[in-house]
Amino acid sequence: MKRFVTALTVAAVATAMLTAGCSKLDPRLSRDAVALQLQQEAKSLKTDGEKMDDPKLGVKTTWNIVGVEVREQAGSDDPWTGTIRFKIDSSMKEPDGTTATQSFEKRFEYVFSGVLKRWIVQYTPPAPTTPRS
Repeated sequence: MKRFVTALTVAAVATAMLTAGCSKLDPRLSRDAVALQLQQEAKSLKTDGEKMDDPKLGVKTTWNIVGVEVREQAGSDDPWTGTIRFKIDSSMKEPDGTTATQSFEKRFEYVFSGVLKRWIVQYTPPAPTTPRS
């Protein structure tokens, strides 16, 4: 009888641990939580992009966050996708003393990994170009 009680106790503890473990592995986080993480990723990209300025060459870039979008993917192991969009303003001193400026947009596509509980950047190949004749 003592073995039976011990076996039941072990089974109950194992079931409780498994249930608690599964709830911690739930990849579905709230939209607000994942949106905040993607916003932090956008700020990190902005900081890293602006660090690439070269004062010796007179190059200055400003990364402006245009948008951070989070979309739900129903029925997927990766429950969220996201897009970070930037408008990048770049200026460079020319040898004649003038300043050349250029603006362009850049976007980064992400998927939220439910297993890793963080955003993973998704590579999107460039659009094909048509050859000039």
